[in-house]
Amino acid sequence: MVLSELYWDHHIPLPKLGPLQSRLVTAFVALVCFINSYDGDFVFDDSEAIINNKDLNPDTPLSNIWKNDFWGSNLSSNSSHKSYRPLTVLTFRINYLLAGGLHPIGFHMLNVALHCVISVLMIDVFAILIGGLVHDGRGAKLSLSPKASFLAALFFASHPVHTESVAGIVGRADLLCALFFQLSFLVYCKAFQGGDKKFSVLWIFGSILLCAVAMLCKEQGITVLGVNAAYDILMVCNLNIFEVAHQLLSRRKSADIGGLVRSGLFMRLALLFLGGSFLLYARWRIMGTGPPSFTEVDNPASFAENVILRIVNYNYYYSLNAWLLLCPWWLCFDWSMGCVPLIKSATDWRIFWPLLLWCCLMGLVYQALCSQDSNKRRTLTFGLVLLVIPFLPASNLFFRVGFVIAERVLYLSSAGYCLILAYAVGFCSCHWKKHKVHYNVGKNLADRGNQSAAVKYYREAVRLHPKYVHAMNNLGNILKERNELKEAEVLLSAAVNIQPDFAAAWMNLGIVQNSLKKFDKAEQSYWNAIKFRKKYPDCYYNLGRLYADLNRSIDALNAWRNATMLKPDHSLAWNNMVILLDNTGNLAQAELIGKEALKILPKDHTIMFSLANVLGKQEKYKESEGFFLNALKINPNVASCHGNLAVLYHRWGKLDLAKRHYELSLRLDPSAPGTKENYNMLKRKLELRQRTVG
Repeated sequence: MVLSELYWDHHIPLPKLGPLQSRLVTAFVALVCFINSYDGDFVFDDSEAIINNKDLNPDTPLSNIWKNDFWGSNLSSNSSHKSYRPLTVLTFRINYLLAGGLHPIGFHMLNVALHCVISVLMIDVFAILIGGLVHDGRGAKLSLSPKASFLAALFFASHPVHTESVAGIVGRADLLCALFFQLSFLVYCKAFQGGDKKFSVLWIFGSILLCAVAMLCKEQGITVLGVNAAYDILMVCNLNIFEVAHQLLSRRKSADIGGLVRSGLFMRLALLFLGGSFLLYARWRIMGTGPPSFTEVDNPASFAENVILRIVNYNYYYSLNAWLLLCPWWLCFDWSMGCVPLIKSATDWRIFWPLLLWCCLMGLVYQALCSQDSNKRRTLTFGLVLLVIPFLPASNLFFRVGFVIAERVLYLSSAGYCLILAYAVGFCSCHWKKHKVHYNVGKNLADRGNQSAAVKYYREAVRLHPKYVHAMNNLGNILKERNELKEAEVLLSAAVNIQPDFAAAWMNLGIVQNSLKKFDKAEQSYWNAIKFRKKYPDCYYNLGRLYADLNRSIDALNAWRNATMLKPDHSLAWNNMVILLDNTGNLAQAELIGKEALKILPKDHTIMFSLANVLGKQEKYKESEGFFLNALKINPNVASCHGNLAVLYHRWGKLDLAKRHYELSLRLDPSAPGTKENYNMLKRKLELRQRTVG
């Protein structure tokens, strides 16, 4: 899938680092924030989960971790909390073995290391959620939001609400669950690497398997399937939920259901649903088909007799969780034992906080669904998905939980908050001036093909902010297409003077200068673009066109060859190589290049057409005919293809077939150059043959 570059990403006040540097910085920040916990002792829940847990002892059979809960109690026991996390317990046992006993430093260091790894992986997760899954011609992953994803990962790495998960050893369950949650999501995304709406069922099964592993670390892992489904619907299939709902409610023609079926969406959702159902059923069986039992002290709101009171207090708990994400000024390891008194009256002022929370959430939901800005919709929607879905198991909506508030359950949900916060920073950075509004409107109009209106808004954006290089570049592009080359050159020259490393603007400037026949300047502009973006196949392609205009054939071929090396499916570069070699009389080499191209692009009718012409000139009529006919199967309405095939038949002596394709060519394009003259010559030849026979 290909998405436009984020307009707000480059406004984020961070340096633009390479992938390796951003990961190292994120890991360093995570390490610095939590390394002070390395010499802590076993505290609070650690005593039950580690010190008193016999499953950690090497003398206890390893099979016991698969029969007991997280605290070492048998799952069939009435006192069991039913928290089945054998893989987390296994890591505790490994810590015990490596340290030769219960020495907390090893336990703490592994927690810190896991948090560093998870923070680094968050860069990839955020990059996909913000900018989509984009690859270059060689299949390497590209990030359209390097600063935004880096900033969100930094927020995640340093958020204080993670203290309990990282500094408390029992938080290992949340860390491992988050790690395999991320891996499950990233593997699900790999299912779509093939492009052209193809997907790999094998990768989807791999994602479900990693979801199962996440569940064996903590129950919350099942929620990754919901995030995967949301990603599939909103990003892969690019569905606008608001528009679909509006069409259904207004009884107008709804979204293209057939298209969704062909894309495989329903099949993928069915796989996720069946996989999730199987995992939940297996978990239910392991639990003994009965929920855990908790006391009123553990979760007083769930024991309130009045349903309204339960709902109000649950929502108050949600608002406290939201406040911990927004302002983690006071943190607590245990919120039970009356730390949060119940709301029992409508006059309790604390009712204001749930109301405020829902007003904020509704505002975010409205923006996520109804905004005209697709980047904004996508980022806010995935922020809410990542905020809400992992929190659902702790929400008391499906079953009673054994706590009032637990900061460790916010470990995954905080990623959604960090994503929304990063968007807010980017939004404020680029929208504090009015020029952004005009730029966004102009971009949307240009995307819809309304270039005249787009020019008006781009001009206003540049007027309000004379150094806004992206508006200059986009306006220059439109002016270039409208053949207003002088103004386009001025704008693009200004853009690269303001931002000398703006590779796209250098390339566009080169195209304009080439059109103005300023060939030396155009060549320098192209090389500047390549200097600032080493792997730039489109720039090499345009550089090749410049060299071809200057009759520098060897340089042109080298430039186009570079384009195809960087992007093997660059059809135009392949085709131009074949045409140039044909025009310069290098027919054998043109044939080799054409056949090499078709191995990579077997259905490219333009390359078939060019190769057929080359073969025809070599009098390889049969082979040439095959490529012409294959090209016409793919695109039967190309007048030039019918015309050149007719010429081939004409030379070959198959005059009736030549006549048929001349007529087809003229029917498609009556003014096709040379075709009418050739057709008239053929008719005279046929008449002469007929008179001779007669």
